[in-house]
Amino acid sequence: MVKKVCSIALLVFFWFASCWYTPDAQAFTEEQKLLLQSWRIVNQSYLDETFNHQNWWKLREKFVKKPLRDREETYAAIEEMLATLDDPFTRLLRPEQYHSLQVNTSGELFGVGLQINVNPETKLIEVISPLAGSPAEAAGIEPKDSILEIDGVETKTITLDEAAAKMRGSIGTKVSLRIQPGQDKAAQPRTVEIVRDRISLNPVYTALDTNTDKKVGYVRLNQFSANAAKEIAHGVSDLENQGAEAYILDLRNNPGGLLQSGVEIARMWLDDGTIVYTVNRQGALGSFDSNSEILTKDPLVVLVNQGTASASEILAGALQDNERALLVGEKTFGKGLIQSLFELPDGAGLAVTVAKYETPNHTDINKLGIEPDDIVSQKPITYAQIATEADQQYQEALKLLTAKESVLAKAV
Repeated sequence: MVKKVCSIALLVFFWFASCWYTPDAQAFTEEQKLLLQSWRIVNQSYLDETFNHQNWWKLREKFVKKPLRDREETYAAIEEMLATLDDPFTRLLRPEQYHSLQVNTSGELFGVGLQINVNPETKLIEVISPLAGSPAEAAGIEPKDSILEIDGVETKTITLDEAAAKMRGSIGTKVSLRIQPGQDKAAQPRTVEIVRDRISLNPVYTALDTNTDKKVGYVRLNQFSANAAKEIAHGVSDLENQGAEAYILDLRNNPGGLLQSGVEIARMWLDDGTIVYTVNRQGALGSFDSNSEILTKDPLVVLVNQGTASASEILAGALQDNERALLVGEKTFGKGLIQSLFELPDGAGLAVTVAKYETPNHTDINKLGIEPDDIVSQKPITYAQIATEADQQYQEALKLLTAKESVLAKAV
């Protein structure tokens, strides 16, 4: 699975089978028990209490009566049941997919290096972003491109996780992708052959820009993995020791990841204030707040674009609403839903949409995105052009940070 399953914010819960079985559970086969456990998880946790305007109890009776002769038939029934919710983020993860998802939060993977998602309107598998330095980036695949086929298999006939699995593979092996360009709607689909490679999941890159009157620390965060907060803290501390006087935090093409990682990183920049509100299906409002010592009080600009999604939007929204930073770039992706991952007894898992989030100003950004303070449109650039003169959004951030009368004074 590509990192975080299309930028999903995960809270991992472990459930024991005995917690779910009713007194008459012995009357069910092992396959029925697995299906019923999946049904109960959704019944108790899913954000939409109407379950897409259908009788969830009646569906239980329908699916438990299906002939479940082996595990594959059970998985197929669970997937069919979840599909009635019409929510691409609520899905079954087979054991190998669940394991891959766990690896993606902190380790490495082998594949083409794409962050993907299901476009809720077209239902096509869409590229959020290629990973920096990956084979996919070298092949010219860009954010918003649609993947029509993988090795000749139409992606509209498979799930998001199945698509991700098809693109993973051993180093040196090839995979053929049929791509519909997203930036140029008139362009014809093209087929690219990509050689799989080891994909680095190091989430943070830092550098000190000394080409202006003010030393500017550049921090690029590629994903919110388990070690992202630790790497951010180490990187900013190193930049402070080098004399950084202002910062650019680059969240462009960052599809998100672990919610807790986003909250931890927000606390490193905000000494006080609400980071994000969460709303469950009962409408109960929870929040994550910051009241801790921060890494630096230096002026901050955050770079965002259409590939900035999920946990990235939580962080960007928190810094913008608390007037800690100005946002520069393009409107963000607009994924305001939170998924939790529930482990099943056989090693599979369920990703379930359990809540939505709002920014500190109670803005619901799902499918809407966050508007930057300073809109700077930019055609796709290569990895090598990021944070150079060719990067117009980066140059605008530098201009804001180094102006004699900085508009960022209020954000400090």
